Amino acid sequence: MASKITIGNAQGFWGDSPDAPANLLRQFPELDYLTLDYLAEVSLSILALQRSREPETGYARDFPEVLRSLMPLWKTGCKTRIVCNAGGLNPEACARACLKVLAEAGVSKTIGVVTGDNVLPLLQAEPGDALYRHWETGASVSTVIDRLMTANAYIGAPGVCEALDAGADIVLTGRVADPSLAVGIAMHAFGWRETDYEKLAAATVAGHVLECGTQACGGISTHWLDWPDPANMGFPYVELHADGAFTVTKPAGTGGAVNLETVKEQLLYEIGDPVNYLSPDCRVDFTALQLKPSGPNRVTVSGVAGFAPTDRYKVSATYRDGYWAQGALTIFGRDAVTKARRCGEIVLERLARAGYTYERHNIECLGANAVVAGVLPEPPLLETVLRISVADPRKEAIERFAKEIAPLVTSGPQGTTGYAGGRPKPTPVFAYWPCFVAKNQVHVQSRPIGPEGDTP
Repeated sequence: MASKITIGNAQGFWGDSPDAPANLLRQFPELDYLTLDYLAEVSLSILALQRSREPETGYARDFPEVLRSLMPLWKTGCKTRIVCNAGGLNPEACARACLKVLAEAGVSKTIGVVTGDNVLPLLQAEPGDALYRHWETGASVSTVIDRLMTANAYIGAPGVCEALDAGADIVLTGRVADPSLAVGIAMHAFGWRETDYEKLAAATVAGHVLECGTQACGGISTHWLDWPDPANMGFPYVELHADGAFTVTKPAGTGGAVNLETVKEQLLYEIGDPVNYLSPDCRVDFTALQLKPSGPNRVTVSGVAGFAPTDRYKVSATYRDGYWAQGALTIFGRDAVTKARRCGEIVLERLARAGYTYERHNIECLGANAVVAGVLPEPPLLETVLRISVADPRKEAIERFAKEIAPLVTSGPQGTTGYAGGRPKPTPVFAYWPCFVAKNQVHVQSRPIGPEGDTP
């Protein structure tokens, strides 16, 4: 077993820099493992929409092209193994696309596919189960059962570990929890058991630091303007030891910074209760952490406290929730915000007279505290962007709304301009339904695919 490994991350979300994985491996070719995190709650909704149009999709289609960018590095001796959740709702289809890339490049690699996170049949079979209630509203999933599209459990590290144990060079998963990508690597590399909670907790914290990519290196940091060379901001990697201690750093010569501030800010990102951070692999007490600088752009983390996990998985489900559209106009001149807001009201008034009211609507004047409405005094502006959005179960109501934006160019106030992009188009809404599922109802599997495995 290894005594130390390096794990990097070069995708913080689906839409992150497509050049980042190849750049990171060129900057640090000795990296043992590379994680790529593509999934968020909104990602699954996008994938559900794509799969509804094309059944062979439903995965992060950027990933095969990212894989293609790594072919020259693998051909020249790079041995980095990849673990990523780009499989989304359809890991097998993602694997097929990746095998095509490998074949075209003449590179022989085995892909391990981890499945089992799809729990839609469970929710459909027992919609009255209390675990499936919306965890914020308490509503029964039976209220949306006829519109339910996807339901994926945030499974943990064992499936990743199993795939790596079987020799996979690339591990493709569906909805594995973000930190669990790193935890599965550590279990494989160090031979950790599922009950080694202190060590699993340490790897969970390491995975949490890594999961958002450049955020650990100063991205969206409080002092972002102070960091050097933000155009070349580094992606992080950790040096993880068999006892669970780890150091966060980044490749030499890259921008941004790894220091106590940037690491602490990422540690506090999306953790809920810091004394009882929940992951599928363990529970973590973040208040026990000890951080200390250990060199330029190096922070060492130790003292992680871990406990047994709960008996349930978090579930991210999506359901059809009608349609929406938005339109925008730029308003310039004196009283710009007042004029823009009145324009938004006029659109809704005209639609009401035509017999259309909407389940949800919003009028925003961008630049006039639209992001933090009511928090700060409204500034006097000579220009603003009016954005009107509506949502409704009726597609025809959204289509009718789309026809009411352009008329303001001539019937609105002086200074109305900036109508671009054509008439808004109705877009299906896939809403989010968070709930839980009992772990003993979920059966995770991994299997190798490729030159030495099965054909997907």
